[in-house]
Amino acid sequence: MTTPGSDNLREVLDHLERLNPVPADPQAPREVVLVTGISGSGKSVALHALEDAGFFCVDNLPPELLREFLRLEHERSERRVAIAVDVRSAGSLPHLLPLLEQLEGEGVSFISVFLDATTDALVRRFSETRRPHPLSDDNQPKPGQARRRGDSAIDGRRALVDAIELERELLAELREVSTVIDTSQLRPAQLRAWMRALVRADTHRLTLVFESFAFKHGVPLDADYVFDVRVLPNPYYIRELRAQTGRDAPVVEYLAAQPEAREMLDQIEVFLTRWLPAFEADQRSYLTVAIGCTGGQHRSVYFAETLARRFGTRSGTLVRHRELDARD
Repeated sequence: MTTPGSDNLREVLDHLERLNPVPADPQAPREVVLVTGISGSGKSVALHALEDAGFFCVDNLPPELLREFLRLEHERSERRVAIAVDVRSAGSLPHLLPLLEQLEGEGVSFISVFLDATTDALVRRFSETRRPHPLSDDNQPKPGQARRRGDSAIDGRRALVDAIELERELLAELREVSTVIDTSQLRPAQLRAWMRALVRADTHRLTLVFESFAFKHGVPLDADYVFDVRVLPNPYYIRELRAQTGRDAPVVEYLAAQPEAREMLDQIEVFLTRWLPAFEADQRSYLTVAIGCTGGQHRSVYFAETLARRFGTRSGTLVRHRELDARD
């Protein structure tokens, strides 16, 4: 459901309330997924994934209508709700965080997911789709402004980059309180799978997300901690292991037999165990631990899988393999 304007949506909500004034159950739990992020980072893909998973999804809901919409939706159905809020409602964004805090105090549980991507990836996507950035009008050349011949492409890219950076500033506070997913290297199928896994996790305790990646493709923007395992022996240089991954038994056996790998695993486990209570006390829902190696195929995958098993009995865990998932 897309909201073309707040006035029209308010009329619909008022009409529904008059037709069926059902009292709400104050004891019933309410859980809402809030999807936000930088334009071009994949919010439409994420919403479609949630819709396929049975969520009732609303795109671009003005924040000032959030409370009224949730009340009416809670009174009339038990379906889970996902709402997308972004810079198209820029004028209302300063009021969104205080409103979320108030609603949480009233019993609404939010899973806030912030989709992000590198500026280069965003520029490429806007260039491919030829769609304007929501803030691009503020960066267009002023009437009568001089422009040299051949500068249109340069000016267009500069205006787009400026719009993206302005959007980052406007959404910075919302990003700080959200679970971040870096979509720079993700295919749509990967993002859909990651979103489904995220909303299935137990949100009543801290969830550890272990993500493997390849340094040659960049460090994930969503990482809270990054560990570099490139100093460990590399199975890639063993012919029999080169085509396999860190999930295959021969690679697991090889790395498990390396003293350095065992020592690093133990040290990472001790470090995370020491600080998990602090993150839980800080009301964090997710903590993303990124493990990187050269190709994102052997060592980082083995570490992510092994750490997820070690912490599985103490905390909720999710495992992502950025490079491997892209092949599936």
